[in-house]
Amino acid sequence: MARAKGYSRSKYALSILGTLYLSALLAVFLSFGLSKGLAGALAGVIRFRYLLVPAFLLACGIAYGILNFPFVFYATYLLERKYSLSSQKLSDWLLDELKSGAIGYILTLILLAAFYYVLEISPGYWWFFVSLFWIIFGLILARLTPIIIIPLFFKYTKLQDEALRQRILALADKMKVKILDVFEIDFSKKTLKANAAFVGMGRTRRVLLADTLKDKYTHDEIEVVLAHEFAHYQLRHILKLILANSAVTLGLFYLIFRTSSYFLTLFGLGSLSDAAAMPLVFLYFVVFGVITRPLEAYISRRFEKQADALALKTTANKAAFISMMNKLAGQNLADRSPHPAIKFFFFDHPPIDERIAMAEKSDI
Repeated sequence: MARAKGYSRSKYALSILGTLYLSALLAVFLSFGLSKGLAGALAGVIRFRYLLVPAFLLACGIAYGILNFPFVFYATYLLERKYSLSSQKLSDWLLDELKSGAIGYILTLILLAAFYYVLEISPGYWWFFVSLFWIIFGLILARLTPIIIIPLFFKYTKLQDEALRQRILALADKMKVKILDVFEIDFSKKTLKANAAFVGMGRTRRVLLADTLKDKYTHDEIEVVLAHEFAHYQLRHILKLILANSAVTLGLFYLIFRTSSYFLTLFGLGSLSDAAAMPLVFLYFVVFGVITRPLEAYISRRFEKQADALALKTTANKAAFISMMNKLAGQNLADRSPHPAIKFFFFDHPPIDERIAMAEKSDI
């Protein structure tokens, strides 16, 4: 319990410091004319104007990667090893960071290219069409993630435990969830934490079962975990979250449309279409994310609570649910009973003790 509290406190502090650090870097970059200077320098050597945004984004990404490296190194490598949660070699961690950076650059460039293109051709309604593109792109990415993104970091194969596989497939059929198959993913090469996921959309929808969970949990406990994941689909939580996130995206871009002129003047920028204004757009996302996070966390906790209830009802196995929760809390060093303020801002799942108490009070 003490180790879990210490680990959790460190994660909370790092999350807050990371957000403040990024906000400060963006504000300094804008306030001291560094953004304008970089954009001007690149414009002087780049003749083809459509390459300015990719070059500016790359330069900013490299600079941020260097400035943020000590923070990321401690938060995602040293801290995990300090609490015996990581099994990854330093060289493998560095490779993963490079791959994450490259993927992040490509995805961000696609989104920003659409942003600047639409901004140019539709200055009055760009906020709507950009939002639409970002929403559609997010859906496409969700469909492609299991077959393109995840294999870049993990290897997974069809689950070899046939009894467990058939049990999960039967559970999916019982809960009217169509899945491609059940796969085992080699989590243990990177982390000792346990997890399971229901990922993809349409024909790419599948179950990914971490070997760290498969090897340490009973079939009953694993069934409860997957019943919870399938419950999200059956209760249409995925669709509701897509709609909610779409509304947030639309609201954010409309806010930028209505207010950006003031901040452009404040930072001495000419237009939102200038590459130099890119850090301002990022700053909007950071601040808006902080403001909306408690509401998003609250909605998520409600959905998770509903999924727990349906999982208990479907499996009718209260004992397995409680033992699974206790194992997860110990293995992942979860904060079982956080301060209300911490729960309000950070927790997108109900705390473990609340979930266990709910199960104990259920009529199952």
